[in-house]
Amino acid sequence: MKLRITTNKQTSIPMGGYNVEYAGINEEQHSPRTNPSHSYKKISLLPLIFLIFYEVSGGPFGVEDSVKAAGPLLALIGFLVFPFIWSVPEALITAEMGTMFPEDGGYVVWVSSALGQYWGFQQGWMKWLSGVIDNALYPVLFLDYLKSGFPALGDGYPRILAVVGLTVALTYMNFRGLTIVGWVAVLLGVFSILPFVIMGFVSVPKIDPARWLVVDLHIVDWNLYLNTLFWNLNYWDSISTLAGEVDNPKKTLPKALFYALIFVICGYFFPLLIGTGAVPLDRDLWTDGYFSDIAKIVGGVWLRWWVQAGAAMSNMGMFVTEMSSDSFQLLGMAERGMLPEFFAKRSRYGTPVIGILFSASGVVLLSQLTFQEIVAAENFLYCFGMILEFIAFVRLRMLYPAVSRPYKIPVGTVGAVLMCVPPTILICVVLALSTLKVMVISVFAILFGLVLQPFLKYVEKKRWVRFSTSADLPDLHNVDENDESLCLSE
Repeated sequence: MKLRITTNKQTSIPMGGYNVEYAGINEEQHSPRTNPSHSYKKISLLPLIFLIFYEVSGGPFGVEDSVKAAGPLLALIGFLVFPFIWSVPEALITAEMGTMFPEDGGYVVWVSSALGQYWGFQQGWMKWLSGVIDNALYPVLFLDYLKSGFPALGDGYPRILAVVGLTVALTYMNFRGLTIVGWVAVLLGVFSILPFVIMGFVSVPKIDPARWLVVDLHIVDWNLYLNTLFWNLNYWDSISTLAGEVDNPKKTLPKALFYALIFVICGYFFPLLIGTGAVPLDRDLWTDGYFSDIAKIVGGVWLRWWVQAGAAMSNMGMFVTEMSSDSFQLLGMAERGMLPEFFAKRSRYGTPVIGILFSASGVVLLSQLTFQEIVAAENFLYCFGMILEFIAFVRLRMLYPAVSRPYKIPVGTVGAVLMCVPPTILICVVLALSTLKVMVISVFAILFGLVLQPFLKYVEKKRWVRFSTSADLPDLHNVDENDESLCLSE
């Protein structure tokens, strides 16, 4: 593929101070990755919905701490109100920016386009690290649900070997192709959610609406409450790093985000409604895995086993989807020349081999952290990444309001700024509530990223490792700023 100048009069999109235009790309050329040699099958709507579902949620497993921290009423209100403060703005921004820049770099490209490649790299570093930290949870949670039946998996070498073995098996699934991961996500999602549908029907005679109204503001653990809400309702932007693998992303991505948003909110709220209404309240019991106990109370042992199996499968689904996003993000950064060229190497299945190996190694190294430490650390890093995304979104709206956006949030520049205010305030609250240990570790990781990018530039200058920009992407560094627009052609 090569660049050609067109007569399109639309404003071009800047990337690090240079002009690039996606607006002239037609339906068949909706993605910068349309080289005929890239014959990998694209992701369709249904698998994309479930990939987003697993990027963000995976089901109600892990929301139990919200009841322990704040009681039934605040937990229910939280999972109804919090999405409008955080999830909806993040999903809308992902839809707009993801269709403007339909390539695997995702949010890295967004920030680079508005703030330059240095800050784009910082965005990529923080988001990749938070994603790997997040992924370290899922093998651990998977084994936590199995250890009641297999006590040997509780600790020691059997647990370590099980974590490594599970990571290797799921990593191989990622290696085999994104379309396989997508359809596996569909099957796992249906299997994981179905027991809660059944639980809803069989629990109706036991529901006591008065239990939903219990609240005591004097014994609320706000740190645990907000971190639980935040962790369970973020990562909507992660799907943007797979935009280059989506079939017709300018139409498919906004639809998938809309359906996934409804799916995720319902998948949290109704199980909480059932669980808090069907059994007497004991807040100390509301910890990870308590939904399986509720299933036994309302439906019997068979339903408990199904919920436990669903939780285990859900963790598998979240692992493979998160690893897909993390590894394709590294591929997208390498295609933009931010990382060494070997990160852009694809397997015969179209998957990023080196990115998968790096992400899997990080998961194994971080899997010894506790659940609370992992959640707090990833939230801290994720918050800083989201601040950069909000700045990039508003800056592009202010500087280039007339540029073509395949999907555009129906608000003006002022509306875009106001939309980012509530989630930014929430970010500040989450950061302020962080423990000193988490803050120190996270700040160290951020500082490491600040020096890592200049170091890689030095490595590139010395030619110790090869860096290159993919020929399939618009040339962002040798474009005349007076060119009115650019698009891709065969």
